[in-house]
Amino acid sequence: MLSAPFRRFTLLTFSIVLIAATSCSKPAKQQENDLLRISSKEQTAAKKVIYILADSLLYQSVDRGLEENKLPAFKYLIEHGQYYRNMVSSYPTMSVSIDTSLMTGSYPIKHGLPGLSWFSEEEKRVINYGTGAMEVINEGLVDVAYDALMDLNEKHISREATTIYEHLTSKHKTSGSINGLIYRGNTPHTLSIPAWIKAPTSLPASLTVKGPDFMSFGIFSNPLKGIERLPDQRIQHLGFTNDYALKMTEYLIRNKKLPDFLYVYLPDIDQMLHKHGPSYMNGVYELDGQLQSLLQAFGSPEEAMKQATIIITGDSGFSEILPNKDNPVIDLRKLLDGYRIQTNGADITENTELVFAVNETMAYIYKYRTEASLHDLAQRLKSDNRMDLIAWQEDNQVHVLRDGKESYFKPGGRYKDEYGQKWTLGEGAAEITGLNINEEEGKVSYTRYPDVLMRLYSALNSHKGHYIIANAKEGYEFTGGSSPEHLGGGGHGAIHDKVSLVPLIVMGTNVKPDKLRIVDMKSYVLKLLQSLNE
Repeated sequence: MLSAPFRRFTLLTFSIVLIAATSCSKPAKQQENDLLRISSKEQTAAKKVIYILADSLLYQSVDRGLEENKLPAFKYLIEHGQYYRNMVSSYPTMSVSIDTSLMTGSYPIKHGLPGLSWFSEEEKRVINYGTGAMEVINEGLVDVAYDALMDLNEKHISREATTIYEHLTSKHKTSGSINGLIYRGNTPHTLSIPAWIKAPTSLPASLTVKGPDFMSFGIFSNPLKGIERLPDQRIQHLGFTNDYALKMTEYLIRNKKLPDFLYVYLPDIDQMLHKHGPSYMNGVYELDGQLQSLLQAFGSPEEAMKQATIIITGDSGFSEILPNKDNPVIDLRKLLDGYRIQTNGADITENTELVFAVNETMAYIYKYRTEASLHDLAQRLKSDNRMDLIAWQEDNQVHVLRDGKESYFKPGGRYKDEYGQKWTLGEGAAEITGLNINEEEGKVSYTRYPDVLMRLYSALNSHKGHYIIANAKEGYEFTGGSSPEHLGGGGHGAIHDKVSLVPLIVMGTNVKPDKLRIVDMKSYVLKLLQSLNE
């Protein structure tokens, strides 16, 4: 993400672009056998599942476009399928963490990927997959490149979590990913690094990774190279665009090459909303036209419904960031002035007291070497009235603080929420976290903060360290010194409903999801694949 007036690119492509500011040459030739690999496996006439994730697709935008009668493709999909406006995202509401929850069917407490930016106690450095220009430069161009291209999938996602691609291989079903950020699977693939990227970064000419049977990763892995010309000419995006991904999908449809499960990642809307804010509609209008083309690739929308189950979701919502005159940026350095803070990519030393990892409207504040307690640090943070929920963990309890009120909760106990999770709640915890409680039945339901208990607990147990989670109120975002800003635009990362609820559209099946959460979509897809083949 880039601060205004810069344009925000996708988390991976932007970090790569920054390190590719040298002369151009032709990319290394790809040697992929994905199409052969798919066709060599047993093919059935059963319906396929296509999962399209449109980054930052908002249900508010879909509803508005339908009311304006400007979204014919969405209208067809919804009228002939299922439409939900309240699917709960993962947390933090940042792409890599959300996508990992989607692909593994688990929260960060199990998959271990806590955000777009986080501090590794083991490596004693901030891991950053490309949040913005200055942060990428400060954290180190080579480190960011390796983190994004290799370590994100190969190292940072816990092996205790199984991706949908790994699961489908064990069930002898084929799978594919088109530009998916989380692609870990069992099949070796080659990422070819163009010379103009390799030269300034010391990256090798190629990297071997493991993914699904069919895998596209922008120009780094194009299994249709030499077969189909794709719209990847905008060098700043390196093939990570809606057009590129959907044209590749259309080729597979037209040529009867769809794997049993295909995941398609579309980044364009997110880029627009960061710059223009959540009310901007052009991205949704463009996506509708692209979806019309995809449906026609089957021959007609009716034929699409017969041949495939099509799932379309967003990954996170958006909150509007106020303009500069309204002081929307919460500077953590000023709030915690007086501590020795690691900033601007400086090395962690024995004297470092605090470390920040900013994820737009959410931030991790790490207690590294300071005698101050997490409670002391939280008290400093609460002095800013732009702060929303603050949370930290001590003595196996999650402490929560909002608007000057403090309480705690922990897993297990008499209160059962709508997802079957049980909790113990301290006095005042329900008010702070926005819960509705039926004392007689011991039932908990969520309002302002969807699935807030599990999402906070999971984030606080997602990686090693002693840290506080801070959430900004709507209209505000954090900086730790070089974090990108989105003044007058939009952002996400926090836990409130505006950034947590996303649309889910399903066409081609009557099977309904058991729970409306991103983390439950893996089990839903597996259920679909089983039911479609029976």
